[in-house]
Amino acid sequence: MNVTLPYSETVRVNQIGAGLNRKLEPDADTCKRIARALDLQGLDDFVVDFDVKPTPSTSEWTLKGRITAHAVQSCGLTLEPLPVDVDRRFSIQLVQAKPQETEEIEVTLDEEDADVIEDGKIDLGQYAVEQLLLSLDPFPRKPGAEFVQPEEPGEISPFAALKALKSQDDKG
Repeated sequence: MNVTLPYSETVRVNQIGAGLNRKLEPDADTCKRIARALDLQGLDDFVVDFDVKPTPSTSEWTLKGRITAHAVQSCGLTLEPLPVDVDRRFSIQLVQAKPQETEEIEVTLDEEDADVIEDGKIDLGQYAVEQLLLSLDPFPRKPGAEFVQPEEPGEISPFAALKALKSQDDKG
């Protein structure tokens, strides 16, 4: 399955050395693609600073960064534009993929597991979009917007229409 990512900036593990600093600022077209992928009305001033360093005494890397952006979500109730400013720091552990010796795949759901580096590449663009998504409210609501429950109909029965017809026949 080939998935097209809205933003991709890869760096090879062998380019990291003692550490790597990278600043990503997607252009306007890329921001539009990211906004469409994340169902945003708009995305401006999207900047992510990355710092990748090997973790001493292990075969892991630490990916730290800061994301800043101005996004426009849609209110979940009114569908009106809802501006959101994002300024957040993050840290992710990465580990090189080990060669598979067997055909059996073990799946664990431990949140402390490190992300696996595939093919010796780290896609910083993918991490940037992922961190933006994690920074957004999954259920955005404008201040003061309230859901009003519509009134329930009197009878919800297939025979309610027949009952109404019967009462009309009784009158005439």
